[in-house]
Amino acid sequence: MAYENILLEINDSIATITLNRPKVLNALNQALLIELGTAVDEIAANDSVRVVLLTGAGEKAFAAGADIQELAQVSAIEGQQLAERGQHLFLRIENLGKPVIACINGFALGGGCELAMAATIRIASETARLGQPEVKLGLTPGYGGSQRLPRLVGKGAALKLLLTGDIINAAEALRIGLVDEVVPAAELIPRATQIALTMAAAAPIAIRQTLAAVHAGYDLSLDQALALEASLFGLCCATQDKAEGTTAFLEKRPPNWTGK
Repeated sequence: MAYENILLEINDSIATITLNRPKVLNALNQALLIELGTAVDEIAANDSVRVVLLTGAGEKAFAAGADIQELAQVSAIEGQQLAERGQHLFLRIENLGKPVIACINGFALGGGCELAMAATIRIASETARLGQPEVKLGLTPGYGGSQRLPRLVGKGAALKLLLTGDIINAAEALRIGLVDEVVPAAELIPRATQIALTMAAAAPIAIRQTLAAVHAGYDLSLDQALALEASLFGLCCATQDKAEGTTAFLEKRPPNWTGK
């Protein structure tokens, strides 16, 4: 389909989604989120796509939060429904079964920070600024920020950001674990692409099951999580890709993955 608020580009095994409202710092209005959901569905159905890069148009912002003009008009019931729709979309991104790399160029605030946290990993430019400033608008986070942030950086560091609404720079985000790597702005997409190509070279079923093991096992007891890991390991052992991967290793040649 033709997108108006995002760009979707697919090159071989890598899909790039660009939030494309640079005049308003890529604010997440409902039209953009609907298109983002459609793009996620398109990528999920495309077996040739192994990794997704997610970024924002322009140099100023990944996404500077929700569209405040839209937000100012919502009632209590509408607000809950709005949050639930955003949470559902971000869960779909988190559980896509393919790695999603957030390439944070500039501001990632509120919903933008929440979107980045739904990605598999986060690479930030040195100019990135991140935060959850919802309390300054009389709001709580609505798209998962109060839940994913503590899981990433710990309860204390999360509460400090959530309750002050402070915006932190990339170095501080790296220090507390909110982002995984910081690079110069000019190297952001090349570095993310390098990581994406490394992931794309691995067996797609193994990637999907590894993501499932981490996501599903994170909140289980260790015994339950280990049992899950063992079952997923067993499933991988029954795949053609496992046979190909082990054979290719023994024959000292690159594997030819089929995703079966």
